[in-house]
Amino acid sequence: MWGKRKTPSDPPLELVTVLASPDPGLIAVATSILQSADIRFLVQGEVIRNLVGLVPVQLQVSREDLDDALALLADLKETEPS
Repeated sequence: MWGKRKTPSDPPLELVTVLASPDPGLIAVATSILQSADIRFLVQGEVIRNLVGLVPVQLQVSREDLDDALALLADLKETEPS
């Protein structure tokens, strides 16, 4: 996860998936966009993809950042291969 460190008094984060893809290039571009916008994220399944190969991974953000993340990634989702 990229961003500020969680403290014990912080409420638990509710994560939602904003992009799922087996394409490591697409995930790299998406994470770069989110980092530039200072949106914290988690790449779920990245370790398995690195071990096994091209399996889908999920890019997740907190529910509070959902709308901003979807707006930033809208062009990427339109070009994602089926």
